[in-house]
Amino acid sequence: MRTNKRQIITPRRNLLDFDLKSVWENRDLLLLFVRRDFVSVYKQTILGPAWFFIQPIFTTIIFTLIFGKAGNFSPEGKPTFLYYLAGIILWQYFADCLKKTSRTFHDNKGIFGKVYFPRLIMPFSVILSNLLRFGVQLF
Repeated sequence: MRTNKRQIITPRRNLLDFDLKSVWENRDLLLLFVRRDFVSVYKQTILGPAWFFIQPIFTTIIFTLIFGKAGNFSPEGKPTFLYYLAGIILWQYFADCLKKTSRTFHDNKGIFGKVYFPRLIMPFSVILSNLLRFGVQLF
């Protein structure tokens, strides 16, 4: 005997009414997407996970040379290299989260058309994978 289970989808009453309960119930899927994002970004590079450290360090060296030496914009009483490194790491986290979450629904439209799951999981997975990278770089 086959039973048809139907679900009625109704509009939300409030714009900021997020269904965080369903995100928590599907946390295993969230962690799977975080792992996918993390692995796919650094698996395609020749240097792999070393790119975590190389990218901000090279950018900091360039900033130190241009702003610290040539522009003479050195922070007083603070190490110039660490000052620029902290700013670059924070800015990269913010910029990557903003850029990748804005593209989330377009980049994953194939997944959304095949199966139902809470759509909020995709932006959360981007934020968490970037937070993981931020934590490693900050350490």
